[in-house]
Amino acid sequence: MFEYLNKNKVLLIYTPLIVYWLILFTATSLPVEKLPSIGLSDKVNHLLAYFVLSVLVNLTLLFQRKSKFLFNYAPLATLVISSFYGIADELHQMLIPGRSAEVLDWIADAIGTSAGVFLIYYLKRKLKFQPEFVQN
Repeated sequence: MFEYLNKNKVLLIYTPLIVYWLILFTATSLPVEKLPSIGLSDKVNHLLAYFVLSVLVNLTLLFQRKSKFLFNYAPLATLVISSFYGIADELHQMLIPGRSAEVLDWIADAIGTSAGVFLIYYLKRKLKFQPEFVQN
């Protein structure tokens, strides 16, 4: 699985990350009443959104070959990047009519981020995937 992702990283990881992050930013920039309801709790929405984001960020950092530091510390870097984005997003939502910044939303973001990082860690171990950093 990881080898296939690595061979097709632009199509299967990098592009989906960019598209997903743009969709996430757009969705959080709209007033709540302009978004369709999917019938889930706000906290579950946050958790799931950041779960997907962190999986894509973590895979991006694992498969990129520009920064050995980000490669070596992909799980920690993913936690930092996604968590800081969660904070920035919450603060950004204070400027959007009908939205507010909530600590509990950020906690849900952080839990989703942690779950995404754990999933990739678990899959790497389960599938015995040991990526190596070979700079392009």
